[in-house]
Amino acid sequence: MIKSFITSFNLRNTYRANSIIYSIKQFPIINKILPNSLYKNKGLKIFANIISILIEFIFTFLGKAAYLTLMVFLMAFVYKANNANTFLHIFTFLTICGAVLNTYMLNPTKDKYYAIVLMNFDAKKYGLSNYYYQLLRVIIGFMPFTIYFGLMVNIPLWLCILMPFFVVAVKLVVMGYCMLDFKKTQKAKNENIPTPIVWSIIAVCVLVAYGLPALNIVINQAIFLGIFAVAILLGIFCIIIINNFKDYRKMYKQVLTETNVYAVENNSGTKVMKENSLKQIELDNSFTSNKTGFAFFHELFVKRHSKILTKAVKKQSVIILLIFAVLFIMIKVNPIIAERMNRITLVYLPYFVFIMYLINRSSSVTQAMFMNCDHSMLTYRIYRTPKVILGIFKERLKTLITINLLPAILIGVGLAMVLYLSGGTDNPMNYLIIIVSIIAMSIFFSVHYLVLYYLLQPYNASTEMKSSTYKVAQALTYLVVYWFIGVRIPTFYFGIAMIIFCVGYSLISLFIAYKYAPKTFKLRI
Repeated sequence: MIKSFITSFNLRNTYRANSIIYSIKQFPIINKILPNSLYKNKGLKIFANIISILIEFIFTFLGKAAYLTLMVFLMAFVYKANNANTFLHIFTFLTICGAVLNTYMLNPTKDKYYAIVLMNFDAKKYGLSNYYYQLLRVIIGFMPFTIYFGLMVNIPLWLCILMPFFVVAVKLVVMGYCMLDFKKTQKAKNENIPTPIVWSIIAVCVLVAYGLPALNIVINQAIFLGIFAVAILLGIFCIIIINNFKDYRKMYKQVLTETNVYAVENNSGTKVMKENSLKQIELDNSFTSNKTGFAFFHELFVKRHSKILTKAVKKQSVIILLIFAVLFIMIKVNPIIAERMNRITLVYLPYFVFIMYLINRSSSVTQAMFMNCDHSMLTYRIYRTPKVILGIFKERLKTLITINLLPAILIGVGLAMVLYLSGGTDNPMNYLIIIVSIIAMSIFFSVHYLVLYYLLQPYNASTEMKSSTYKVAQALTYLVVYWFIGVRIPTFYFGIAMIIFCVGYSLISLFIAYKYAPKTFKLRI
């Protein structure tokens, strides 16, 4: 098994190393300097392999840190219940969600596909070795942060050490159940296509995780230890099931289809996405427009693709309304929650930079614009003229801002209402600043992603993302907005600064786009 893991790890590392070299060659100017013979260069290969291992190491910790910070630690302070017990309560039920959503073994990835399907690796040895490796990463990745955050909320050290093992135990239980179910039904579960039952379990767990603490109902350390003991015993039993399972190849044959693999790994241009996208296009010949020129062309596109462009935004808006409705009730019922929410709205506005980043639809909308319009239209010379490019750019900017505006207004007004209902503020300007700054953030992300799309145009004719520069820009954007999570500045000062920055950045970006987009907006080969 160890030999199988080493071979599979080297295979995955080689794939990543070649991808890194390819990415380096995609940067402007550099791509003209570096030859294709780089793939044969041993020194660069070693360097790329080191980078690949470092990425593996960083992601072992980064995701766990973000998850515990955002989903567990910060949320534990919203409620009046004991912080230690609330932390354990949320952690326990979100762990069940995570285990159901991510088994590690039933995730159809490229490295599994290459190894098991294309290179005919021993499915059992490959599956087990990589599965246990992922579980080891869970323990190593979680341990520093369960100790750090656990001690901060006064959880005993020994209990903090046990928490990562609880995560592993629950994952083993879920995987054991999946294998028993496969023996019975002969149907493998693709974890990337959750069933209604899975969604129901997730909904219940999330509701219990965040809903019960609002009622001052949380599990204590004794109850957690009881759940932990049951999970460990079941986990040990499931290890036997997992190790003795004989149908790995049959199971992986169902999971690792080309459609499943590329639907996950190449989310910018798969057959599945194209098919789903086509299903949502309304081919109604009655659609018309009173506008002319670029506005006419764009309005017809928007009408025919309204489901793709606005469906997610409508869902977001409903969820936002429900969240604020619950908050309003909690504030009125519980004075302690009211006091805490008042403090949050007056100091935690930087946190909403990250929230607005998460809900902004501009990246996926520009992807839909390319997939359903630009990848075909850019083959025509007339479509690549500066007049056409800039004309459609202007219309698309209006659409993007409008699409993202509804959830932004709801969040802005909702936060202002939370501030008012929770005790108000000495400075009435805070109400206006909250609303305007949230809207400014929304406009900023709309402009940011559309400008990036036009300046870097990351997709090729097959709708695959091939621009490393675009990926770097996306990564830097994420890192910057993630940094704002830890910033604590009074709402008045941060809001004004954010409004000024968003306006300035948008104006400069639009100027650059208008100047260079006619040269950069083209189809990648």
